[in-house]
Amino acid sequence: MPGTRDDLTRLRIALTAFFALDGFVFAGWVVRIPAIKEQTGASASALGLALLGVSAGAVVTMTLTGRLVRRYGSHPVTVACAVLLCLSIALPPLTHSALALGAVLLVFGSAYGGINVAFNSAAVDLVAVLGRPIMPSFHAAFSLGGMVGAGLGGLVAGSLSPTRHLLALTVTGLLVTLVAGRALLRCEPAVPPDRASEEASGRDGAPRRRGRRTRRLVVTFGLIALCTAYGEGAMADWGALHLEQDLDASPGLAAAGYSCFALAMTVGRLTGTTLLERLGRTATVVAGGTTAAAGMLLGSLTPSVWAALFGFAITGLGLANIFPVAIERAGALGGPSGVATASTLGYGGMLLGPPAIGFMADWFSLPAALTSVAVLAAVAVLVAVATRRAGVPG
Repeated sequence: MPGTRDDLTRLRIALTAFFALDGFVFAGWVVRIPAIKEQTGASASALGLALLGVSAGAVVTMTLTGRLVRRYGSHPVTVACAVLLCLSIALPPLTHSALALGAVLLVFGSAYGGINVAFNSAAVDLVAVLGRPIMPSFHAAFSLGGMVGAGLGGLVAGSLSPTRHLLALTVTGLLVTLVAGRALLRCEPAVPPDRASEEASGRDGAPRRRGRRTRRLVVTFGLIALCTAYGEGAMADWGALHLEQDLDASPGLAAAGYSCFALAMTVGRLTGTTLLERLGRTATVVAGGTTAAAGMLLGSLTPSVWAALFGFAITGLGLANIFPVAIERAGALGGPSGVATASTLGYGGMLLGPPAIGFMADWFSLPAALTSVAVLAAVAVLVAVATRRAGVPG
């Protein structure tokens, strides 16, 4: 493991760069989806099926990446996935059918899912070695990268074609990977003391098989991640529509809804380490889930646009640190496999949110459907309290 505080600092900076790069590249792709839809001539339903390629590639790869990390280490896998992510982002503008788009998005989704498991595994180990709850700071870098990527993408959308824009992302991403990757590969992996003794006790250096209780707890933290990621997915796809359709907001003001949510989430994650040090993990999850539930009830049920925007911001603050805490706890218990399991469940929640909201909006109404975000935030609180009572430190 790294031998000095300077080594750990360099490792932290390199990992932060990869988190930011991931958010930057993904957001740059998202803002060009309308242009890619027009280029391919895909219908809304065909585009939806093609976009499932990202999800399918990510979910399938996440479990596999946990095994690759155990075998080759989190640092080489992070760099390899970053290279694939940056190369694959240039492919969507080269397609001219929904089928071809779906095929290249499988590759992009695989790289996206793989790098998320790899750098989260490295971050979990670094958190354990440092003994400080810095996991939210890494996810804040992802959020900041996403905001910069979306902002720049919006600025250049009128002057650059999708091909040139996404190719520029490829070049930029590869340059960042070259610099940050060299630094990361030069850093010794952070190996927590308990992990080192566990590996030493296994045959030929292999870790011991984890107990059934540990696996159940990993799944439990994955469910907490699912409950909160559900809200992120729902807000991204339905927040603006609710403001415009139900509250008669202008298109520009409606678009600000998700910005309020994302900005508040970023601020929450930037202050997450301080919050965790003062309250502890369980109290942070309980406070965050309660805050998010209250904010979402306000955002979905109020007749006022400005109150709804305020509610969206409160929701972002509440959800900010729950996902990082859940991933960190799952990784501390289950290693790379724990990160993979929790990430898969969390990502599944992000995928589940938008279609679930759509079905419920058809059955009831969109405001009523959005209250499900508050319900699942409350479920995350109950699960966290139950886990604490079961004797899990936090």
